[in-house]
Amino acid sequence: MNELQKEALEEMRTAIHKWFDEQENRIDVEKVVLRTTLQVGIFNFIILDYRPGRTRVDSSKSMGSSAGRKSMKASPFTREQILHEVQPLLAEIARERLDKLETSPLINYRFTFEGSFATTDGLVELTVLEMVYEEKKQQLLERIQSYIEKKLEKGSYPTKPLETFFLARHLLDPYLFPESEAAKTIALFDRIQELNKGRVEALAEHRRDIIGALTSWAEDGFLPRYYDVTRSEYRTNEYVIKPDAVLENKDEPNQPINLLLYGAVMIIRYEPNYSKFRGHTFLELAKQLGSGKAARMLKEGSGSFSHDEVYMSHELVECQANDVFSLFTIVIRKEEAGAYERAISFILSLLRKDFPKSYKIKLKSSVREYLPIKGLAKSDTHRFFANALAYSELHPLLEEYARQAMVEFEWYEDTEDEKSVMPGSYAVFGLGLSSERYFPLVEAYMDLVDDEHQLMHDKFTAVFAETYGITERSTPTLTACLLHSHDSLKLKIQPELENEDKLSLFVQHIETLSDDEAERVLYPIWGRAEKLAALARKAQEPRKELLLRLLKAAGIA
Repeated sequence: MNELQKEALEEMRTAIHKWFDEQENRIDVEKVVLRTTLQVGIFNFIILDYRPGRTRVDSSKSMGSSAGRKSMKASPFTREQILHEVQPLLAEIARERLDKLETSPLINYRFTFEGSFATTDGLVELTVLEMVYEEKKQQLLERIQSYIEKKLEKGSYPTKPLETFFLARHLLDPYLFPESEAAKTIALFDRIQELNKGRVEALAEHRRDIIGALTSWAEDGFLPRYYDVTRSEYRTNEYVIKPDAVLENKDEPNQPINLLLYGAVMIIRYEPNYSKFRGHTFLELAKQLGSGKAARMLKEGSGSFSHDEVYMSHELVECQANDVFSLFTIVIRKEEAGAYERAISFILSLLRKDFPKSYKIKLKSSVREYLPIKGLAKSDTHRFFANALAYSELHPLLEEYARQAMVEFEWYEDTEDEKSVMPGSYAVFGLGLSSERYFPLVEAYMDLVDDEHQLMHDKFTAVFAETYGITERSTPTLTACLLHSHDSLKLKIQPELENEDKLSLFVQHIETLSDDEAERVLYPIWGRAEKLAALARKAQEPRKELLLRLLKAAGIA
């Protein structure tokens, strides 16, 4: 090697030693692996990212390679030199450090050293070294089997999310379990959910860990066998099926394709709306590979529900649900309260059984009612609830539906962009305008609404203020609405607040808020603080004092 190449190699050597030194100096190593028997080591991967003068080693796969970008210096290596001279030297450096850590909890049972190198021929990526520690591997396999037997098969108590985090990844690790046992793995995932079904937040965490493991397995291991994958940091993966892709024994229970389908359903049922495209993609890719089950699921639903749960036929109404497409199809055969009561109960029953939280309704009805709120999308979902709201006897059932349906970051799927609304919105809006009885429901809705991505509650707020004005009952609810409003909302209630009694009532309520909250509530009514201050200066007592108290509540005066 010439001097430049020796300097470059020393730069890489230094980066490798720095990483190992930093990890060996950690004081919490033993504590980390003592959290669960299912972790025998902390690190299983590092990547060396070589750019002359900017080389680094990291243990995060999300670090991303910067080796191909412009560097301060030109690389002194060709592609062939990296492959035949540099790689063996780096492997030896890493092996010497790893040999001393074979029994240390720092290193997992399998350790991979990847490299990304700038060369005169462009970017070169390769595996520098791969180590498998058989003793640790056997120890981990024994622990996994013991955990499954004691905690899952024979256990009857909730389990820990951290245990599921590791177990899910281990079960899908081809280096631990080279033969596919899809049916057993799925049964274990179901068992975890069964044991934790009474703990809502913990169950959601278990499901996230299972979905995360299945997604990584699918995108990094299974799908690349059959598809050429184009990955993007900012867009979804693009898949092109390989010419020789053949999926054998695709409909047998133990085939890995069933794990892909299981993961797809988990994503569609339990992940937020913005993630569901991945579940649909998995189903479509499985269908391309010839999976008859995937084709049926795309047409009929995932099979997670019984036929009686997803189909109902009555002389008044016919209802059908497809959880894959998050769709309720409702045919009103006779326009009366009983038809809508049955349809709402049908939807409510499925939502309670984990039907996807974001969904839409395809409605066949001769009635075309809409809420008296300008700007709402005139969708079938909107029309269904507006039709149902015409029957006052259904209002308690609609409240029950709304409280079940409202989920932050979920949406009715037949609206887009500025017209998007959280599930339950139409029922809440209609009920809120129908009676003071539903003011608490409106307040609960506002506590959940994603005001960064939804505007339509402003439209409701304007109509609410016009309907009820400022009263002892309405002011807390109106305030709750205004706390989640946008600058574009303008309420025309200043004339009503000319009444000193109503202004006094309003002031008393605003004074219970923080400065920022008060300012947020006042803006849709008076605009910028300067305008309210000008009004206060011109006002006569006692109105002047009341306006000054508003300014003080907002931290302005």
